[in-house]
Amino acid sequence: MCGRASGRVLQRHSGRVLCDKCFREDLVTRFRNEVARYGMITPSDRVLLALSGGKDSFVLLDIVKDIHDVSKVGIVTVVEGVEGYNRVDDVAWIVEASRNYGIDLHLTSFKEFTGYSLDEIVSLDRLRKLETSPCTYCGVLRRRIINYHARTLGYDKVVTAHNLDDEVQTYLMNLLRGDEGRLIQNHPLSSTLSRYFIKRVKPLRKIYEWETSAYAFMRGFKFQEAECPYIRFRPTLRAVLRDYLYEVERSKPGSLLRVLEAIDSYIEKELLKKASNLVELPQCSVCGSPTAYGRSVCVLCDLLSKIGVNSRLPF
Repeated sequence: MCGRASGRVLQRHSGRVLCDKCFREDLVTRFRNEVARYGMITPSDRVLLALSGGKDSFVLLDIVKDIHDVSKVGIVTVVEGVEGYNRVDDVAWIVEASRNYGIDLHLTSFKEFTGYSLDEIVSLDRLRKLETSPCTYCGVLRRRIINYHARTLGYDKVVTAHNLDDEVQTYLMNLLRGDEGRLIQNHPLSSTLSRYFIKRVKPLRKIYEWETSAYAFMRGFKFQEAECPYIRFRPTLRAVLRDYLYEVERSKPGSLLRVLEAIDSYIEKELLKKASNLVELPQCSVCGSPTAYGRSVCVLCDLLSKIGVNSRLPF
């Protein structure tokens, strides 16, 4: 791009070789373009960054602090409670970064919110021989906790660090399940179907995971050595799709971007108008949180009741 510095990164999907500076500028430009295209973050928005502490979180914070007023930025971090999964260092850098940049930090955990860690929830599930994927409990609980903090603390948007790989996997999962509603809800222009939901935006959605890894590495991020032990406990559809998509991308660089853009276009042309006629989601008869059409009990209450946990949690 600049024709001056030594190349450091081979960007296979574009065929370009980039130096450190140009690589960062390219990522920030694509980030800004996605934010502008869909109006993800406006200057007046109070935004809550949902950070796990990994490389994607690092990249998200590193860019947002430079393009948005940090006085209007907050961070929420949820500790799952998984023995042997080293989150101490991850949380430590978030605490340090929030202090350095003057950003409010809201640190919480599954244990604090429900009375149980993820390990304890999984143990209860195994005792009842339910064999529910730990990732299911983790995903549902994290979403509830993050939305609860955003709503009760008065934030306008929740900003997550989902990258291109995550987004394509999610789109394909919803297509394979025939879930048109969730397919639409994953699009940046979808509306929140409940006054109790805070809009979630994903400005890293056009950036590959390998790119966030390279970006974080070049900026000195200390990578976590431990992997969540539940990642391969019971391979989910997401895990199967992830491995398949990596093979496709290796053979045809740029495939993930093309898939995302094609599905985005289809949703914008064919499905968003249909979604505009949807009424507000009903509320769970147990906890009061929004639940899916046709359901009287939300997924979280349903999951927790099956393992004998009192599910009257805040929403």
